[in-house]
Amino acid sequence: MPDVITVRVQTDSDSFQDVVVKIERPTYHKPFLGGFKNRITGVEFHNAGTQTIPKNRPDKGIKLFCRETQTAFGKNKPQQTKNTTSTQMTKIGLYVSNVTDKLVSPGKYLTAEEYHKRRLEAVIVLQTYFRRWHAKKVVQNLREEKRLRLAWEAQEELRRKKEKEEKLRREHERRLNPKTKEDFELLYHALELWRQEETERINRTLTGAERKAAFCGLLEQEAQLIASIGRHKLNADEENQQKAILHFLDKCAQPKRWKAYDGKITEMDTQGTLRARELFEIYRSISMNDIPKDERIDVLLTLRRTVKEHECKLTWEIVELIDREVDLMSREVKECNLEGLRKRICTLFLQYIKTPKFNPEVARILKVPPDPLKLYKNVNFCHSCENYLPSTEFPVPANSCTIGRCRLCCKLDNEARRRETFLKYKLILENLRKSEADYQDDAKIVSLVQHQDLQYMIENIWGCQSALSACSDLYDLVMVRWDKQHEWSPCNTILLTKDEADAHLRLCNLQEAYEAAFIHRIRHKHIRAKNYFAQIPAVASFLHRSDNQANAN
Repeated sequence: MPDVITVRVQTDSDSFQDVVVKIERPTYHKPFLGGFKNRITGVEFHNAGTQTIPKNRPDKGIKLFCRETQTAFGKNKPQQTKNTTSTQMTKIGLYVSNVTDKLVSPGKYLTAEEYHKRRLEAVIVLQTYFRRWHAKKVVQNLREEKRLRLAWEAQEELRRKKEKEEKLRREHERRLNPKTKEDFELLYHALELWRQEETERINRTLTGAERKAAFCGLLEQEAQLIASIGRHKLNADEENQQKAILHFLDKCAQPKRWKAYDGKITEMDTQGTLRARELFEIYRSISMNDIPKDERIDVLLTLRRTVKEHECKLTWEIVELIDREVDLMSREVKECNLEGLRKRICTLFLQYIKTPKFNPEVARILKVPPDPLKLYKNVNFCHSCENYLPSTEFPVPANSCTIGRCRLCCKLDNEARRRETFLKYKLILENLRKSEADYQDDAKIVSLVQHQDLQYMIENIWGCQSALSACSDLYDLVMVRWDKQHEWSPCNTILLTKDEADAHLRLCNLQEAYEAAFIHRIRHKHIRAKNYFAQIPAVASFLHRSDNQANAN
């Protein structure tokens, strides 16, 4: 565009005038103020703005300075303006009506003392009503708190009742269908309690030959019950062994897992895990009972193709047994006569799976036999079964100075003679170790204490009851720190119920919360426990360290 353009402007209906317009180009870049685009023609239209150039002041050649100052002094002065009033009364020549007039008579004069007295009475009335409202509010709050407290107590009582019923139901179920070692301990313990009750009854009611006959009958009943428990134990061992095998194979077939930077778990299958999963599925199929004949033959043929990939004596035996079972099934042999053959196939195939050459993933789970030279240092002799066993097979209490019998001999002796159950003490010890792990203060003594030591403390020092409520239900009792600022030790513990333990751990000052007589009784129990465990060198050093920390604090 040129700098000067001519624009024709219409001045009248039929006259035009040419106007010369000078284009002043800006020295700055025009900002984009928006616009729109015609979607049909594609022409873009931009918004525009104009601004006239401000007029510059002429330069006079001299510098001009201007400064204005003003100081104002304010003054406040009250003013009373005049108000002109007038009155009018009746006179000669003027009548003023008195119809709208009011008669004002002076009232009783009120002194300052009477005024303040009336104000005080009014204030007392207001206070009376406010105190009544406040008292009703307090009573309503107390009534609501009482209602909530009673509802909570009823709920807690119902919860305890349900927990007790559930515990009895579980214990009854464990006695009817024992599965674990603790279940059989409960059975033998119940058997011993029954035997003691029967013995006491016979001694109390019978004498002479009748007494001897009753004891013979009791002995026969006890032998029958022991034989029944033994049969249950064989079935449970077989079932537990099968579960352990399936768990072992499932662990081998698990994919590789790792945690990414964003916290997500990534899984990856390798050739080894896929091979382990395939073998696991085959083993689970051949272990199943009561499957149709055709499916059984398909599973056996799949197993035959799998093991024939490797040529060795083990695979030859498996193939031979598979062919034998297929031949017997084709001859319509009863399944009860094939159980031994099928168990042998499962046993050999399990041996095949546990071979790292055929299943590489099993190598990272199987226990590698240790070096025999190093094994000699950790082997001990059991004088009961006369076997050499690793040191891990010997239970060593904290107060033991020598290696005694192995775990199996101790278990057999307990089942044959004392028939005690340690489940309650093991649960208390497990809860104690979990609570100590939550403190994360590197507690050492709790890892040295065994359930035999805890049993001695609970029975001989704490009397098998809570220090506060004297509750004797060991399933509801826990051991916690007496002073939660120091690590747990036999001289820094207290036996309470679960609810009492939660309330005890919330205390900040034990001296203010408990009476002096109760604290003295607890200190006395701590001294007895310290005297007992101070004889053990392994625990004495930790007790000495905890005492030093307490004295320093």
